[in-house]
Amino acid sequence: MQNIITPRLILRKFSVTDAEDIYEYLAEPRVSCFLDGKIDNLEQAKKEAEKRSQDDTYLAVCLKETGTVIGDLFLHKDDMHQKEELGAKANTVSPHKEADTYSVGWNFNAKYEGKGYAYESAMALLDYLFMQQDVRRIYAYVEDDNDRSQALCKKLGMRQEGCFIEFVTFVNHPDGTPKYENTFQYAILKKEWLQRDN
Repeated sequence: MQNIITPRLILRKFSVTDAEDIYEYLAEPRVSCFLDGKIDNLEQAKKEAEKRSQDDTYLAVCLKETGTVIGDLFLHKDDMHQKEELGAKANTVSPHKEADTYSVGWNFNAKYEGKGYAYESAMALLDYLFMQQDVRRIYAYVEDDNDRSQALCKKLGMRQEGCFIEFVTFVNHPDGTPKYENTFQYAILKKEWLQRDN
């Protein structure tokens, strides 16, 4: 994937040299859905940087002036809806057929909150997907207590499509039983992106 440049940021593939920056914001994940990515030491961060350097689903969000990685965006091509719609005929679809739907998300270093970097980078990613990759639909999952991400989705012009009750679990209650989270789904279509007012 090509680099995406914004006024203050560069969105690029991760590099093996990003380990220290990754460690800074993954050592203590603030949102429970990132707990499975928690990193306990710099050696683990180096392995994560190596892994991400070979993975097109993550983009490093870097300050243009310093090159510091302040967070990441992730994007996933969703081809499940095609298989479900086609049912048994799914096997006859060309393996080269591109999906027109993506899921996206973000995770940022708390030190850089409140400066508009999440919005600036997410705007650039959505615009790239819609305008350069001709994606039709983009959606995001957000926990019902993650007010910042919900506000970001709304600012991006995404609409809330529903709430999945006790959708997923990342942590346990004190007694060891799973604690399930309610999760909102936000989405936007390309035609809505083109009609938004900003």
